[in-house]
Amino acid sequence: MNIVIISGHPDLTKSIGNATILNEVAKALPDAEIRRLDACYPGHQIDVRAEQEALLKAEAIVWQFPFSWYSLPGIMKVWLDEVFVHGFAQGSTAKLGGKKLILSFTTGAAQALYSAEGAFGHSLDDYLIQFETTARLCNLEMQTPVYTCGISYAERDENIAQQKMLAKDHAARLIAQLKALASKPAL
Repeated sequence: MNIVIISGHPDLTKSIGNATILNEVAKALPDAEIRRLDACYPGHQIDVRAEQEALLKAEAIVWQFPFSWYSLPGIMKVWLDEVFVHGFAQGSTAKLGGKKLILSFTTGAAQALYSAEGAFGHSLDDYLIQFETTARLCNLEMQTPVYTCGISYAERDENIAQQKMLAKDHAARLIAQLKALASKPAL
């Protein structure tokens, strides 16, 4: 299965969680193409043609990112706005239909905060509606998201080992999901 992973972290050199996840996936799935937006486009000048070509080759697309203000980080939002245009990602001449989409993300906040009773007043599923709608509009087959809460910059120095452990567990779940997709026979 051709897999492309779009890394939307704004600066992976400062990441523990997302960097660990990507490194683990790269080791386990060396044929997966990982597109690190922060390294490719530090000035946010997206090469739309290159990004679209990578997506066209993929059977499974993974969006790997830290949950930023309950959505995508800025560089990934720019990427989405410029790459997922009418005629390519959606509309009568859309080209992404039938591809699998997996959201793979980390949150800084603890899981308990994402509930009706928690500080945010909403579950994580409530925040995923925008992604489900995007997938539906683009005829992408949205898969079960893979996420890990509590990987935060706050107090990171005291918790680096724990954050790496959480990220490695996250990567293992993502890898297992991708391998399961690859083993399913095409219809």
